[in-house]
Amino acid sequence: MMNTLRLRIAASLSLALPLTGCQPATIVVGLSPGGTALEATAIERDGRWGSPRVVIVDVSGTLVNARTGSLLGGGTNPVDELARRLDAAADDPKVAAVILRINSPGGTVTASDMMHREVKRYRERTGKPVVALIMDVGASGGYYLACAADQIMAYPTSVTGSIGVVLQTLSVRPALDRWGIRAQALVSGPNKTGGSPLEILTQEQQAILQGLVDDFYTRFRDVVRTARPDISAERFDTLTDGRVFTGAHAKNAGLVDQLGDIRDAFVQARELAGVEQADLYLYHGPLSSPETPYAKHGAGDVHVSLLNLSQLLPASTLNGPCYLWQPGGTPPK
Repeated sequence: MMNTLRLRIAASLSLALPLTGCQPATIVVGLSPGGTALEATAIERDGRWGSPRVVIVDVSGTLVNARTGSLLGGGTNPVDELARRLDAAADDPKVAAVILRINSPGGTVTASDMMHREVKRYRERTGKPVVALIMDVGASGGYYLACAADQIMAYPTSVTGSIGVVLQTLSVRPALDRWGIRAQALVSGPNKTGGSPLEILTQEQQAILQGLVDDFYTRFRDVVRTARPDISAERFDTLTDGRVFTGAHAKNAGLVDQLGDIRDAFVQARELAGVEQADLYLYHGPLSSPETPYAKHGAGDVHVSLLNLSQLLPASTLNGPCYLWQPGGTPPK
């Protein structure tokens, strides 16, 4: 009830406020089933009435198809959040282009692919351009997502690349054996427990899991090859061996199109959309009042942390193959 009342008041105030360069305009563009508003706030205006809009859509944190936690409770589903924002942009006839602002080390294979497909679907549905801007990190699944855009930009100091797959297994069987603890599973076949922490991988099981990794790696390489057709065959294997790059090195290698910041992305988005002037909007949650292009998500959104990335995620969220960069404390070269 309080959320509904607040949103009605916010909508009324937004309609009453003058649309000037000194006063950001806020529009409530949708509600999630849980009652969380999705708002669009003008953070830069060109001073004209009815100008086209370029919208910033943020993707932050680990890419999973699950509700993530937060220190304050609640949380969001990154796949759902991206889909909601792209749907809002598609339904707004004034939106001329989208800036996909990525700050993510990647995530699960399927969540990365789902989000990649959502961006491609938006482009096909609307015919409007998407510029991906890599912030601090756009690695592994984050880069996979960026490949769905028309162009990729990065800061010179961004970290990107890490093109590859990781399937982490852990066995506590030797420790259990030392303590005389026996774990026995009743299974339907010899490979059913492959990867279980209570067992040790057999050669056959390891080959099966390696086959999964190889298949997902081939898919990742195909996505990169489609998005970056100008990279020479001689360099492609090296660039996709899992190493990470600074944004500057990625530009030299052909993994990104341009170096720049959010304002450069705004210019590029207008050029791709064929509009000389436009208003810059940010899609965000409630409880935030963005005033500059550097504003982030509202409360409850997902944030990047290079340390303990999964501490706020459900225990099973990152099980299985991942397009994920997992820094071990060594700075990227």
